[in-house]
Amino acid sequence: MSSHEDVELVPDVTVEHLARAVLFAALTAVLAQASIQLPGGIPFSFQPFGVFLAALVLGPLWGGFSLALYVLAGVAGAPIFSNGAAGLGVVAGPTGGFLVGFLLAALAIGAVAHRRVEPRPVATLSTPVALVALLVGMAIMYAIGIPWFASVQGWSLPRAATFLAPFALGDLIKVAITVGIVRVGGEAIDRA
Repeated sequence: MSSHEDVELVPDVTVEHLARAVLFAALTAVLAQASIQLPGGIPFSFQPFGVFLAALVLGPLWGGFSLALYVLAGVAGAPIFSNGAAGLGVVAGPTGGFLVGFLLAALAIGAVAHRRVEPRPVATLSTPVALVALLVGMAIMYAIGIPWFASVQGWSLPRAATFLAPFALGDLIKVAITVGIVRVGGEAIDRA
């Protein structure tokens, strides 16, 4: 009789993180469809919730991976960007800087909130730290998105910033709601 040992090729925790990253990429895609196309080529959407939650729940590595997966799937042709848009042309268009910014924001939010590569339980994140992390992420999104938008539109930076200011107000509200979700549902998120 021979004895066989189970060989764990990939640790269970890695599989769990990967599954959650795919889930948050899908959530971001669904939230992107809840959008309103506005003049100027920038939709008002709920995508930032996906970015914010992925980073706070998964940390910098897996939150960043989740958003990279989202962006790459959209570039590959999956109609998952706002209003069902897809393809490399979307990234080259007026919203492309925000899509790139989502990825970098997720990395930064996760790094600030968790202060390490592996995520901490969401319930242990303090409200001030989560708030600062989200504001840093939002600043990154706009630091990349505004100049990109200005360049594609052929506008000056001040004109683009003025045009996008109302979106920043909406994103600040999304930050506040995300902090509330994490505060109230942190333990439930950790159990899921």
